Amino acid sequence: MDATVVVGIDVSKDRLDVHVHPSGEAFGVARNAEGLEVLNARLLPLGPSAVAVEATGGFESVVAASLGGAGLPVIVVNPAQVRAFANALGKRAKTDPIDAAVIARFVEATRPQIRPLPDADTRMLAEMVARRRQIIQMLVAERQRQKQMTAKHMKKSVARLILALTKELNVLDTGIDDAVRGSPAWREKDELLQSVPGVGDAIARTIIAELPEIGTLDRRQAASLAGLAPWTRQSGKWQGRSFIGGGRAQLRRALFMGAMVASQHNPVLKALYQRLIAAGKPKMVALIAVARKLLTILNAIVRDNKPWQTA
Repeated sequence: MDATVVVGIDVSKDRLDVHVHPSGEAFGVARNAEGLEVLNARLLPLGPSAVAVEATGGFESVVAASLGGAGLPVIVVNPAQVRAFANALGKRAKTDPIDAAVIARFVEATRPQIRPLPDADTRMLAEMVARRRQIIQMLVAERQRQKQMTAKHMKKSVARLILALTKELNVLDTGIDDAVRGSPAWREKDELLQSVPGVGDAIARTIIAELPEIGTLDRRQAASLAGLAPWTRQSGKWQGRSFIGGGRAQLRRALFMGAMVASQHNPVLKALYQRLIAAGKPKMVALIAVARKLLTILNAIVRDNKPWQTA
């Protein structure tokens, strides 16, 4: 990414605060259709090398999609990393215009890689997969409540809600299945992913939705995007510990679930898991290693367009 014009955008529910680096130009627009049109019109002539928006619980999605649709190079940045960068700069004050300037300076300093945004169909699939996960969480909670209820009429109330949620889950499952089968590219990728023991419908479709880049990455990039790349805290003689985190949380959860199944039923990954346990590694560390290896295998399978083959 060339160190030319970089734009930082702080996103709130109703407003976008914009900062252009290095000129220092700052302005705000409404976070609605008219405001996004104005934003695109003002930024396109600048030819920015990057336009960065901070992830803000979903408010940034429409903004990033609009900017990407206009052909602008969009990056969605991690708010925790931006805040840490602001603290390093001594920027203790926090206002939307200051945040926009810090976002621009953060991107100019770190130069993160710009990745193509998912297309509309992939975003739709991601929303369906996310909604399916929410409904499953609600079903689990209601079933727990049902066990604790003593009054008969309250048990019936919970049962009605469980029935409604189950019907909605079936509708979503049908929609997700139709979406995947209706797209030749998705169908092929789905079949490749599910050829690996340990990967079923839900995991494969979460990967398609959350990691559309799969097959185009090297193993380090894939692990980083999934939040499975280890990082170490240490200082002086204190060696500290290694951690994982960041990346795409839903993707990481899906891979972890796949790792738990694969560590029992996939011959290659079962052997890896048992080898690590025999070497004295904690079970959680071994499962994380299996999840990382599983992602490496899946990425290679999609890249080479060759299904799983047991050696």
